[in-house]
Amino acid sequence: MRCPFCGHDDSQVKDSRPSEDNSAIRRRRHCPACGGRFTTFERVQLRELIVIKKNNRREPFERDKLERSIMHALRKRPVEPERVDRMITGIVRRLESMGENEIPSTMIGELVMQALASLDKVAYVRFASVYKNFRETKDFETLIGALAGDKD
Repeated sequence: MRCPFCGHDDSQVKDSRPSEDNSAIRRRRHCPACGGRFTTFERVQLRELIVIKKNNRREPFERDKLERSIMHALRKRPVEPERVDRMITGIVRRLESMGENEIPSTMIGELVMQALASLDKVAYVRFASVYKNFRETKDFETLIGALAGDKD
């Protein structure tokens, strides 16, 4: 594994253990060239996924990109990181188990919306406002009204 600090090609694994939800192996690494320490995660990838964007452009699926967008919606929300990681792992597993290599971005967005709705309502509204491209306050009112209707 290449060192992220100095670019040296050969780092040493100092410690390995499963992540909290057993979906990955966490490895603590040390670079013999610069002495830097860093962590890597090894995850099972069932298939190579391609995302079909709204403009029909295709790009490789990136778990990190999915995580960044979810974390953006969850910013300053009281949600444990382990729950977020389990949610992301669940979404990725669902995508990989669909049997298709090419996944429309809209399907990913809907899976994220479902997961956020059960995890944190504020993050759900934040994500929805970007994903559904809200233009006016009425869009928020409609979504929040639907949320309130689900509780009844």
